[in-house]
Amino acid sequence: MDTIKYNFDPTYGYSLNQLLAVKTPKEPKDFDDFWQKRYQQALTVVPKPQLKIINEDKQGWRVFEISYASTDNFPTRGWLLLPTSGVVKRGFIVGHGYGGGYEPDYHLPFKDAALLFPCFRGLALSAQPSISSEPYWHVRHNIDQKDRYILGSCVEDVWVAVSALLSLFPNIAGHLGYLGISFGGGIGAMALAWESRISKGHFNVPSFGHHPLRLRLPSNGSADSVQQFYRTHKKMTLKVLRYYDAALAAKRITMPIHCACAKFDPCVAPPGQFAIYNALPGQKQLFVLDAGHHPYANQAQQEYELIHELDAFFSSLSE
Repeated sequence: MDTIKYNFDPTYGYSLNQLLAVKTPKEPKDFDDFWQKRYQQALTVVPKPQLKIINEDKQGWRVFEISYASTDNFPTRGWLLLPTSGVVKRGFIVGHGYGGGYEPDYHLPFKDAALLFPCFRGLALSAQPSISSEPYWHVRHNIDQKDRYILGSCVEDVWVAVSALLSLFPNIAGHLGYLGISFGGGIGAMALAWESRISKGHFNVPSFGHHPLRLRLPSNGSADSVQQFYRTHKKMTLKVLRYYDAALAAKRITMPIHCACAKFDPCVAPPGQFAIYNALPGQKQLFVLDAGHHPYANQAQQEYELIHELDAFFSSLSE
């Protein structure tokens, strides 16, 4: 792998065996209470989704713009893809990464599904003047407040997205999946720890795993921003971030999970990704990527193989 453009080693010296041995950090005593309260509160939100058709047939999908209210009455927007023909038998919430969320993923192979692509609050279509859409600042938004840190609000956005999708398609209850990449992978792990309405999940190069390690390993992107803040606010940052550790959340996930974790990643340090996978206590499947957040020779082939694995992994949701 080409490391010339980095002034650090994006493998951090970890072999695959060492990555598979990364444990979870210590957790706060009230971790479960903190999240369970938020989940129960999010379930009381009535999102009332509104749809607007924007394309009758794009690569086999009818494309809608969707808008609804999330927690704190936050105006959320995104896309809903429906198959142009056939019956909707299952549904997916798809969580985007930082720098993503500007269009749906038309290549997903789930042609009997309703696909909801919510834009996390403050980002892409859900941008608001009160929250910076720049990843550098977004990831720090209210980082000094345990109950108001932006990551928690984004986790609530996943829960409310589930409510929105089920309000449109009550018949797919029990047939829901979640897919999240990078930011959306880490947020998804935190959401699925409590979300009983989703049956299976996939996290691709998931972020926010094992903060004590994440704060120590040099990185690019939003992780670097948090590290810079941490250097001058160590105690406060750790006090808040321990509640937002995707690896600690993963210990509570009971449904089957498929993970794609990278051995080389300059933005989401691999030990943090693998900490999430390793913590999963139930049925799980791992796809090892050569790299994340970095182009590489085998990328197209690996992406092709991953899509086929996901097609098979989620096929049971149609039954």
